[in-house]
Order: sequence, then structure tokens, then C-alpha cells
Amino acid sequence: MAKQQIETVRELIYSSYSNLAMAHTAVDKKQEKYGAFNYMIRARLFKGLKTGTMNMRTIFDDEKIKLLTGQICNYCGSTDKLALDHIFPQKFGGQDDAENLIFACRTCNSSKGKKDLMEWMNFRGQFLPLMIIRRYLKLTFSYCNENGLLDKKIEELKDLELPFKIDLLPINFPSPNELILNMETNKNGL
Repeated sequence: MAKQQIETVRELIYSSYSNLAMAHTAVDKKQEKYGAFNYMIRARLFKGLKTGTMNMRTIFDDEKIKLLTGQICNYCGSTDKLALDHIFPQKFGGQDDAENLIFACRTCNSSKGKKDLMEWMNFRGQFLPLMIIRRYLKLTFSYCNENGLLDKKIEELKDLELPFKIDLLPINFPSPNELILNMETNKNGL
């Protein structure tokens, strides 16, 4: 994907989601680094999302994964002292519904507190599982779509109180060997 100027919220989310898909395919194939195939996936998805010939998958897919993963901390893999964590903190407008809830151990839940998920990820200095980032991006897209923010300039959202921090959406992903899809996959060594 040639370096493109990302100006709108929609373009930023699509760019992040496309980079996530690139990372996901590389992790799936247990690659050490990104290759031409991964970059092609990213470019095709970004173009498809922008032109409307492709769509982000629904949150329903993530709900199925959440059910299959079971009761495990989605951040660290622990099965002890689990609680429900709001991906978008309620303090900042996150909804108290299934799409915004995942299991987290008390340690991770307490550490994250009311921080934005990406802010917490940066604070920890460790990339979160890709499936959690995927859910976060879908929630961000949905929120922006419902509130007429998708076609706004990115700068217009920086001073708004939102359940996410637009300037922290992940654009650059570490090499595939530093990433995991989800805690259950990592725990089972799959």
C-alpha cells in the first residue's frame, strides 16, 4: 500500500483494520516477518473498504470467538479471579453490553482501570492480542458510524470526550513473531 494521506476518521480506522488483517495473516502462517502476500492483503482490504466493495466483519464473529475462548483473561491468559471488563470504559460512554465486555483477571482489570484500551496497551509496552484490537476497532467504527463521525477530520475528534482515543488507534504493528491472535490460541500453543 503506497503511503497515502490519512485524513478522515474512516480512513484511519480502515488503515488500522487493514494493517491488523496483514498482521493476522502473518501470525496465522507463523511468519517471522511480513512478506509480499501480507502487504497485498493489506492493500486490497484498504482499497476494498474505501470503495465499499469490502466491509469490516461484524462483531458477531468476535462474539463467537469470545464464547469459544471461554473464561480466560483476554489480556494475560489467567483463569483466576476473573471479572468482566469494559473495552470502552463506561466513564467515557462505553456501553454495558456484551459487545463491549470481555473477561479480564482482577490484576489486568485493575491495571487498565478507566484507561482507554490502546492507552493501556502503550502503558504496558506490550501489544494486546490481535482479536482484542480487532474488537476495539469494530467498536470504534460502530461508535463513529452511529454518531456521524466517520467522515470528520481526525483532528476534529482529538478534543472530544469519546470512549476511545482516536490518536492511539494502532497503525504500525510489530513483527508477526511478537504478536498473538488471542490468549486461548497462545495458551494452547496453536
